[in-house]
Parts: sequence; structure tokens; C-alpha cells
Amino acid sequence: MKKAIIAALAIAAASGIAFAQAAATPAPAPAVGSPDATKIGVDTAQQKLKEVSVDEFEAAGFWDAKMSNDEGVIQARLFEGAPAGKEAPADPRYSGTNPNIVPKYVLGVRADFYRRGSNEIQILAKKPIPIEGISKTLSVWVVGRNYNHTLLVIVQDFFGHDYELPLGKLNFQGWKKLSVAVPPQNPDGRTGIIQRNFHYGNLMGLKIVGFRIECDPEEAFGTYYIYLDDVRAVTDLFAEDSRDPDDMADAW
Repeated sequence: MKKAIIAALAIAAASGIAFAQAAATPAPAPAVGSPDATKIGVDTAQQKLKEVSVDEFEAAGFWDAKMSNDEGVIQARLFEGAPAGKEAPADPRYSGTNPNIVPKYVLGVRADFYRRGSNEIQILAKKPIPIEGISKTLSVWVVGRNYNHTLLVIVQDFFGHDYELPLGKLNFQGWKKLSVAVPPQNPDGRTGIIQRNFHYGNLMGLKIVGFRIECDPEEAFGTYYIYLDDVRAVTDLFAEDSRDPDDMADAW
């Protein structure tokens, strides 16, 4: 009888040790590229990123081209055409364009310089174009005509402050999509490009003011052509889609 009890206790002890070893064995690491289930919702921010079309240059007279009268003359108009590589917006619900209008135009700008120099060209919208959500990147399709000029996009925050972001050089032939990341707000919350303020829930995001071309003095002479199409933004729409439908609008 005593031997049977001792054997039973030995089996129970062995089972306990085996159970402890099994409990102490760590869970297998997730496969490369798959999400870690233990960290989902802990360190990740709530975002809903969408690519939206801001303007496709389909409205005649909405964009103006300007340059100093001392530097030359400039004109802008719409032409039929489109970049072959342009894709439809990821989600047409957030497109800033009229879905009933089939896009078929691009904006062409011609500058005739009087002389070589540090000239600049501005392409401005009649009124700033708002972008829904918090913008992460901005892009535009461009025909640069292989000049060493630089294209910048002008944006405005809801306080009315203007910023310029460099899209890149125009030293390429044919259509090319130029993009730039929007710098995030600095940690102090008071400087940088401020797109969100907890006091103004309905005044977040950016507006597109237009574009500026910094001309290379070595190549700013004669006649220069540039074509633009389809301004887009990758924007975070989480706050917009999560807003209460019965919330009040501070627009009076």
C-alpha cells in the first residue's frame, strides 16, 4: 500500500514538472511580415489612410499662372490629354472631383522669358482647395521638359499660414508623378505644419494654394512649357469617419 502511494505521488510530481515546463515555453514568434497579436491596439495609432483626388484641372479659369512683368510673359490654358500611368482614386467616396465629369484635360503653362536670370513662376488656384483629413503625402503628375527647375507645392493650414514643400526637379521628359511627404507637427504642438488642434475639431487639415517653380538661372531663358494633372493626397480620414453624426458645425 505504501509503495502504491509513493508511486502515485511520483507520477503527480512528474506531471506537475511537465505542466510547468509547458507553461513556461514561450509562444512561437509570428511569421515575418505578419502582425503581432500581442501588440495590436497597444502601440499602433488609429488611422484610416486613403488616397484622394484634390483637383484634376478640369475647370477652365480656376488656375492662374503668374510671373514678374520684369522677367517675361506667361499664359495658362487647358489641353486635352492625361498621363497614361494615372490610376483611379483608391476610394471614390473621398474624391474631391465631380464623378459626373470624365477627366480629359491637363493644365498647360507657357513662360516666355525676357532674359536669363533667377526667375520664378507661380501657378495659383482661384481659392485654396481644402483636403479632407490629415494629409500625409501630396503628389501631382508633371511634364517637366527636362529643365533643371524645381517645383514646389504651396499649402496653407487652418490658421492661414502658408508653407512650401519641394516636389523635386523638373529634369525629366514626359509625364512623371512627383510626391512629397508632409512634415508632421513638432512634439511641442505649437510649431511645424499644424493640421490638428483639439480646440477646433472642424478646422483640421490643409489647403492647396498652388505651385511655385524656382527657375535655374542657367536655363531660365527662351520659352518654357510645363503641364500639370491630378493633384492627390494620401490622408488620414479616421477623425472624419468617426465624428458623431449629430455633432454641431462651428461655421456660423
